[in-house]
Amino acid sequence: MSVRNLDKLFAPRSVALIGASNRPGSLGATLLHNLVAGEFRGSIYPVSPKYTELAGLAVVASVADLAVAPDLAVICTPPATLPAIIRQLGEKGTRAAVVLSAGLADAREDRSNGGRSMKQAMLDAAHPYLLRILGPNSAGLLAPGLGLNASVAHSGALPGRIAFVSQSGALMTAVLDRARSRGIGFSHFIALGDSADVDLGDVLDYLASDGATSSILLYVEHLRYARKFMSAARAAARSKPTLVLKAGRVAIGMRAAASESGALASMDEVFDAAIRRAGMLRVFTTEQLFAAVETLAHAKPLHGERLAIVANGAGPGVLAFDALVCGGGSAAVLARETTARLAALLPTGATPANPINLQGDAVPERYRQALEILLQDPGTDGVLVVHAPTATVDSADIARAIAPVAKGASRNVLACWLGGDSVAGAREIASIAGMPTFDTPEDAVAGFLQIVHYRQNQNLLMQVPASVSNITAGERGTARALVREALASGRHLLSDPETKAILRAYGMDLVETRAAASVDEAVAAARGIGFPVAVKILSPDVMHKSDVGGVALDLDSEQAVRAAAGRVRKRLGELRPDARFEGFSVQAMARRPDGHELILGVATDPVFGPVILFGQGGIAVQVADDHAVALPPLNAVLAREMVERTRVARLLAGYRNRPPADMDAIVATLVQVSRLVSDIPEIVELDINPLLADANGAIVLDARMRLALADHSASTLDRLAIRPYPRELEETIDFGGLPLLLRPVRPEDGPAHLRFFDALTPDDVRYRMFVRIRELQPSQLARFTQIDYDREMAFIATRPGPDGLPETLGVGRVVADPDNVSAEFAVTVRSDLKGMGLGRILMQKLIDYCRSRGTREIVGEALPQNNRIIGLVKKLGFEVLRADEEGVRKFRLVL
Repeated sequence: MSVRNLDKLFAPRSVALIGASNRPGSLGATLLHNLVAGEFRGSIYPVSPKYTELAGLAVVASVADLAVAPDLAVICTPPATLPAIIRQLGEKGTRAAVVLSAGLADAREDRSNGGRSMKQAMLDAAHPYLLRILGPNSAGLLAPGLGLNASVAHSGALPGRIAFVSQSGALMTAVLDRARSRGIGFSHFIALGDSADVDLGDVLDYLASDGATSSILLYVEHLRYARKFMSAARAAARSKPTLVLKAGRVAIGMRAAASESGALASMDEVFDAAIRRAGMLRVFTTEQLFAAVETLAHAKPLHGERLAIVANGAGPGVLAFDALVCGGGSAAVLARETTARLAALLPTGATPANPINLQGDAVPERYRQALEILLQDPGTDGVLVVHAPTATVDSADIARAIAPVAKGASRNVLACWLGGDSVAGAREIASIAGMPTFDTPEDAVAGFLQIVHYRQNQNLLMQVPASVSNITAGERGTARALVREALASGRHLLSDPETKAILRAYGMDLVETRAAASVDEAVAAARGIGFPVAVKILSPDVMHKSDVGGVALDLDSEQAVRAAAGRVRKRLGELRPDARFEGFSVQAMARRPDGHELILGVATDPVFGPVILFGQGGIAVQVADDHAVALPPLNAVLAREMVERTRVARLLAGYRNRPPADMDAIVATLVQVSRLVSDIPEIVELDINPLLADANGAIVLDARMRLALADHSASTLDRLAIRPYPRELEETIDFGGLPLLLRPVRPEDGPAHLRFFDALTPDDVRYRMFVRIRELQPSQLARFTQIDYDREMAFIATRPGPDGLPETLGVGRVVADPDNVSAEFAVTVRSDLKGMGLGRILMQKLIDYCRSRGTREIVGEALPQNNRIIGLVKKLGFEVLRADEEGVRKFRLVL
């Protein structure tokens, strides 16, 4: 993960076009035309041996002939020329290039150079110079604010604050056309191409801190590096709305799976779970993409999801209400006081219930008063105003009446102006007032639900489950030993009793189960368990035992067990003669008449790694098709949200005379499964079906597991797309006679971090940031407290303050480069605590952490007036150097 030199790519001051031409229709001619026509504010240097002048610009024959090193090179020459051109550019001092040439993966160097692909040879040429490459096979990029159009697009882009990043060059031109016709502008428009170097993660990282970008749109077709993408996506989504349009929702072929969970968890559902967990919003059409940007740009913080609808007619209001309910939204239930106030406002006989019909003769004042009443209702979190044009009331007058109310409201007010040209003025007035504005009631409700879903995803983004569970080392060791034993004996698909032994080590409630190799052993097992029992066939080749008559229930005697065992064994031979018979599973009967059959499992996605699945279980699990997918690690909040996304959740809440199921027990089982799969990388599939849940808890009836050999050269957590909170790094020390907790920062530390910043003197802020800052912006606060532990670490020193609230006394932060060679540090201590040794404690914590990760060196810098930090690093063995910038000191500690 690196943003190094991406400023040269996305904000260059000079551009060289390698392969410039005047041949009509050629890449070189198209790019030169766009560069010149875009009125780029920097210098343009055409490079070609065929010309001396093009488009009024002097042309040089080669890179070596360039008088200066351009910030950015745009290259459209044949693949065979690229490695040499990139090397020459690197030697000259250029640090970024856009490669539009295609076919590099297929083109190869001659055998004397090892037969590398041209793409690899190009990357090898760039590496010594940290020269960043966009492409190959890129359609280029635009930065309209700079007048830069280094693309093959047939038209430029309007300047704006939206960044569009696309994995499709073909989509680029279509979106540009649509955006221009609607007056939508861009800060950047980027076609990634083959992403040999600069990929989606790198671009997201750059845009997350780009001041010219207020929202990010992504068109995604495929992903290769889940951890890198999730790290960058979470960082971007914390600071600005990030929306995703994903192609390939329908799988071309079913993947092979040995479990229900593996078959049910489609790749698109896994991607959807990743987007949700990253705090982004997924849309499904380009129209929704731009509509959502406009909606979220105007949206106010949403503290609930209940929508009230007010219209000047029954039809439009009911259409909006139907769209809300059918879309899974929540309609506001108005308080008694609210309905009384509305009744006094409405004509005689009108019903003051949601949706509120103001009647066709509604004047602007009636709209204004109704809106004010609804915004004061305690059960309303947002209001949709719908207006159909009439001959007696001007729509613009309605907009003028409600605009000040909406602008001053703390809740979201959305507007739908039905009609065409006659309501154009109303739409403009509402938009200026900050109201998201729509053409139809259905679109307006969809816009509100986008705000709701975005808020839900942002809440999930704040959840950072711990990597250390409450499972003891002994219990974890027992489970690992069972897994190793199975793999050592060549068994990858574990039976129900074997799987349950592993689940038991992780504290899950299980129905007593014993394996039996023969009918006599099955009778003995039943005698030991106690009657009644169930007998089930054991076969690694049969996923659904009931399909082959392999289940016998409520057996209350030895004779019944003996007869049933023989019967299910015979049926297996008749219906599946190819299936291997490995014996019987004998279980105690779980008598829970109010129990719900659920499925809980694990599958392994080829991109995102382990995923958790939950839903309605039983023998008809695939027919019901009611399940949710989430990425581990899970905590109680994430697990509960996952359950609530299923239809069966409504049954679990209780209905008729059936009591609610023990939701805490279900959630606890989900969390334990998440911990299990996080701890033991050999587990690739797991089915718990059914998990029987009722008011008394949740118990595992049937389970099976598939194993695979794992790579133990890396951390067991490396297979997870999201790195968990590293609780193992917490440490309590004595400081001033009182305990002080040193731990990694968490998202919920935001309020304490603000108080910590406010307690710093202006000079301390300047020493830390090299500039004077009066207050932290939301994006800065998110950047400091919502970190990705895979990429950086920030330790805080914290303890309860006099008011009982946690207070932050100091922060030590370190960010490593992508190769973990060099890590840059920063340490800040609360101004009133300086000179007490806390800075040294935090600095030592950072040094120990970097050593444990194998980082080679720690570096930093400070203003010369910052004598405390300079003195501290000298005592800790740092080398102190004067940097190139006048007065700035640089530090370096070789580890």
